[in-house]
Amino acid sequence: MSDKRAETSVRIHEIIASRWSPRLLDGEAEVSGEKLRALLEAARWAPSYGNTQPARYVVGQRGDGTYKRVLDSLTESNRAWAHRAGALLLACALTSNDKGTVPYAEYGVGLATENLVLQAVAEGLVARQMAGFDREAARKAFDLPSGVEPLVVIAVGVPAKPDAPGEDGEVERENAPRRRVPLSEFAFKEWGSAAF
Repeated sequence: MSDKRAETSVRIHEIIASRWSPRLLDGEAEVSGEKLRALLEAARWAPSYGNTQPARYVVGQRGDGTYKRVLDSLTESNRAWAHRAGALLLACALTSNDKGTVPYAEYGVGLATENLVLQAVAEGLVARQMAGFDREAARKAFDLPSGVEPLVVIAVGVPAKPDAPGEDGEVERENAPRRRVPLSEFAFKEWGSAAF
């Protein structure tokens, strides 16, 4: 794969600049339990509203039944590449607890998952988040209780080598430049008036 570091207007931390979401993964590479534990520990220490800690993860490693059930819940287009991941995680939001509704639960899962993804980079791994899965199938497959909402699946793995073969435009898509809106269209002093 080509160098996918972000082209930024100012220097940012290398872990953030190096983070990207590949689909072309090494289907033989393993994600160790130790590394998975580090990812989940990073997620566990994310901030949350009132320290409600709403993020929960169902964790599957390639070859186990949990992995297969998560994989089976994915859309066909995501299954086509995600089967090469070393681990598949189902991120869920705990939307209620014994105190009632958990405010901003989805936001809390987003914060936790970004910690997880950045820790993956620090561990020499990559992680791609997917909304393309059947939530009801996942709910049924894992017997998720009321008050637990499946939000996203995260594929964790090792990027394939640059000369790895791909299918149906995978290599071209992986090598395409990354794009973001410019900072002038992202941060404002007044709406439409660039902050920088």
